[in-house]
Amino acid sequence: MSRIALATTGLAALGLAVGGCYPDRLTSHFDTAFELTNTDDDSAILDETARTEEDEARIRKRLMELEMEEEPVYHMNAGDEIEIRVYDHQDLGMLTKIGPDGMVGFAFMGQVKLSGLTIAEGAEAIHNGLKDYVRNPVVSITVKTVHSETATISGLCAHPGVYPVSNATRLADLYAMAGASAARLFNGVTVDAADLDHSYIIRNGAILPVDFHLAIEKGDRLNNIRIRKGDYVFIAQRMEASVTICGEVKNPHKRLFEPNMGLIETLTSAGWMLETHWKHVIIIRDGLVHPKMYKVNVDGILAGKCRNINLKAGDIVYVPKDDISEYNVFVRKLLPTAQLINLLTSRVTAFSGN
Repeated sequence: MSRIALATTGLAALGLAVGGCYPDRLTSHFDTAFELTNTDDDSAILDETARTEEDEARIRKRLMELEMEEEPVYHMNAGDEIEIRVYDHQDLGMLTKIGPDGMVGFAFMGQVKLSGLTIAEGAEAIHNGLKDYVRNPVVSITVKTVHSETATISGLCAHPGVYPVSNATRLADLYAMAGASAARLFNGVTVDAADLDHSYIIRNGAILPVDFHLAIEKGDRLNNIRIRKGDYVFIAQRMEASVTICGEVKNPHKRLFEPNMGLIETLTSAGWMLETHWKHVIIIRDGLVHPKMYKVNVDGILAGKCRNINLKAGDIVYVPKDDISEYNVFVRKLLPTAQLINLLTSRVTAFSGN
């Protein structure tokens, strides 16, 4: 047994004994882990599920809804460049940028707040302010440059950052703005660092069911969705060297992946499961677009009846709350949670066992 495995196993025993959890179910073979595909009688896998035809139909419906969505009404904001004109009063016309405070300076009116207003509302505000000085002022506002409508792209793209977007900007366009995939050396050969299969887009706190491979590599229009203001796009790293653990554990986190990393050791690194945990653990594999989910009998592993599970880079270990019967329905409806989103977008932390 390696020094790392011995240390991790010792921590598992110490954590469980001190916490009073499962003191009679410790075994000496936690360092021996097996693949999830193992189908022997002593496998800890109780159930396996993947995306069904019903899921495919639901995702396609959602993508069609996104495609048919009307463009959100534009509201002026700080940094936007606008041109204001007053009919038959050329001396009042001006080209200006809305200031950081959302204000612009205008003749007779002083500072006028335009941030948060539509073009029509802004024109009306200036009209109302001018009518005491100009007879029947006819005001028009033309937007020259929009700087406030932005989306963020991060991760393994060449130039991560914040980019301006419009109704014509789609996912592949934003990816191209960011220089597409970052590059790295592998065995002396320059290769793409991006892993499109594990990349994702977050909108209003939820991950959209977008297949980046179909959107970017195949040009599929439904998956190549329009980018909206505030969208967050994360480009995953090829062979993502991390494992995420979340749910009913003491210390949800994302940790560096190590060869032969087992489920029990990973639960131990998170301070073990809370008292509210369900009796089974769910392992989510192959990303959030085409996930495979495995229900694992942790009690069986601790009792020595089942063999420990070998994790893979990119796995998500999810510990649900108790009293869940339809775990696959639960996961599809409630994942990704806010906790999971925060972990996925966080930095990877190493776990030393100290």
